[in-house]
Amino acid sequence: MQPGHFPANVIFLIVFVAANVFFLLTIHKLYKIVRLGKPEDRFDRAWERIKGLATFVFGQRRVIDEPAGWGHLLIFWGFIIITIGSIETFGAGIYHGFAYWKFLGKGLTGGLYLLQDLLCAAVVVALFVALYRRFVLKPQRLSYEDQRAANLDAGIIIGLILVLIVLLFGARAVEYLLAQGEPGGYFPKAAFVSVALSGLFAGYSEQVLHGWYSFFWWAHTLVILGFLIYIPFSKHLHLLGAIPNIFFRRSSPIGELTKMDLEDETVETYGVSTIQEFTWKQLLDLYACTECGRCSDNCPADLTGKPLSPKLTIHHLKEHVQKKGNMLLSQREAAAETSNPEGEAAKALIGDVCVEDEIWSCTTCGNCMEHCPVFIEHIDKYVDMRRYLVLMESKFPGEIQTVLRNWETNSNPWGLGFASRGDWAKDLRVKTLAEAGEVEYLYYVGCSSSFDERGKKIASAMVKLLNQSGVDFGILGTEERCCGETARRIGNEYLFQTMATELIEIMNGYKVRKIITTCPHGYNCLKNEYPQFGGNWEIYHHSEFLAKLVKEGKLRPKHGMDKNLVFHDSCYLGRYNSIYEEPRSLLKSIPGVRLSEMDRARNKAFCCGAGGGRMWMEETLGDQRINEARTEQALVLGPDIVGVSCPFCTTMFEDGLKARNMDDTVEVLDIAELLAMAVGTKED
Repeated sequence: MQPGHFPANVIFLIVFVAANVFFLLTIHKLYKIVRLGKPEDRFDRAWERIKGLATFVFGQRRVIDEPAGWGHLLIFWGFIIITIGSIETFGAGIYHGFAYWKFLGKGLTGGLYLLQDLLCAAVVVALFVALYRRFVLKPQRLSYEDQRAANLDAGIIIGLILVLIVLLFGARAVEYLLAQGEPGGYFPKAAFVSVALSGLFAGYSEQVLHGWYSFFWWAHTLVILGFLIYIPFSKHLHLLGAIPNIFFRRSSPIGELTKMDLEDETVETYGVSTIQEFTWKQLLDLYACTECGRCSDNCPADLTGKPLSPKLTIHHLKEHVQKKGNMLLSQREAAAETSNPEGEAAKALIGDVCVEDEIWSCTTCGNCMEHCPVFIEHIDKYVDMRRYLVLMESKFPGEIQTVLRNWETNSNPWGLGFASRGDWAKDLRVKTLAEAGEVEYLYYVGCSSSFDERGKKIASAMVKLLNQSGVDFGILGTEERCCGETARRIGNEYLFQTMATELIEIMNGYKVRKIITTCPHGYNCLKNEYPQFGGNWEIYHHSEFLAKLVKEGKLRPKHGMDKNLVFHDSCYLGRYNSIYEEPRSLLKSIPGVRLSEMDRARNKAFCCGAGGGRMWMEETLGDQRINEARTEQALVLGPDIVGVSCPFCTTMFEDGLKARNMDDTVEVLDIAELLAMAVGTKED
């Protein structure tokens, strides 16, 4: 049947409409499943969201961060070009005389056909490279629990795209020959691949050529429509979910967790224990996942053998939400649980779909979210499930119980008397706000630098540097309270809000306007989360503040040190708050220091293992402790010093060096300690 002629055009319209109706009904069901989630406002900053589509969808900005991403970029744009060509194909299926050149002109059409041939040829190469990577190289991040099914699905998708391109070239090669013998016919010779392939059909009669054209046209059309129907049921569901997910990406800082309304008496449970308790955006995340494995490839828990793979977490949640979501929509859940007690409806989100060890293994380092090309928000899901376990079930690692009690009674994880919080500063030239009244800067010391002996040295160096530079500052002393950051990430939102409210009242009572911190966790919490409760101040991490003082000439490093220094980026300073250059510029200002960078540095930096409350949990699972893995990455460079900008990181690296019997050879020093040594403070 010749496309564009009766009755072929009628048959085509019936098939086309039927395929699209089926597709739209499937999408509508997926949409309704997403709407099972709780409300969430993701419609702010519309212009930034639109610009994000240009950058991260059409520019594939995060995808091309890795070499393999360039192949994906080619496939993506090739698919768009194929789609543009398919519009002309469908038009010709309705009316045989439909052609782009009649509307766009011969020049523009020639350029379009040239681009289509170039990109389609490039896509063929990229697809063969993709097949080689998946079936020959077999990178770890492309591994799955059911590898056979995953490979089959990927093979089907790659095969369909290859077939589409072959059929497209075949149809155009024949079309070129037919156009030569048709009065007024036109086919742009710029389509050099199609023109070259036309030689395969040279010498055939016009009738035979029409037969070949009909075959290629119908096969190409049916494959496209079949592809359309197949997508929602395949791993390539992300073709539908990725674009809206990128549009609705987080506009708030990634270091800001959601605020729970603990005063809402209508709320029966806190946290997440069923799919309906996730927000609609959290459910949309599941549809957007490309299963590229970049999250797990950068996850410190997964890389050290913990029972956590962000990729598999999202995959399991997607399977669960699709199956259980359909049951909820059909209102057959109760019947399904009765007739099939071991089926999907009976599965517990926490325990069956996501095991507890998986939830507690997360360090909240942000590496998964940083490298996800479609902006999936993994950490919020882990924390929301922790909130349910802690607030509703009182289930958490045993050692956490003592830490939580210590926070409740003495506002620090060690349980040391709160009255001793300012003892570290007794022999230093520093005043409390109670003594000094209003000051320009509050130095918020934090728990580690107030109670931990190693942390006190960092606070001491910081005070000496601030005095040396003439900064007007003070501390809260015994009035200071824990910021509650770790309690929040453990899942105890109630305890966090209690501590936050108390600390905000104290700070606002002293009319605090600017705050300096030495702990990235406290920095992130005060800067990005305290505004939820009325804490609005200018917040500086000591790395950026000290770098500023050096740049202004208020601190002058003059004492050199001939040392090889390996710098470690804190997760909460780097990925959470994009502070990378300031600590490096500070270290480079010290004469003689040779700054070395680990392979996993800056936004790819490997976590020290202390975040997300892991500082206070035993690490018994996996092949290796996270801090020891990170220490080994530093030792490869033969350092004299490991430079850090976080008290937690200091502890984790010192423990890692002790485990390798390198603690007498390699020092761990905070940037404040290093700068104080280089400046030579007057108080030394």
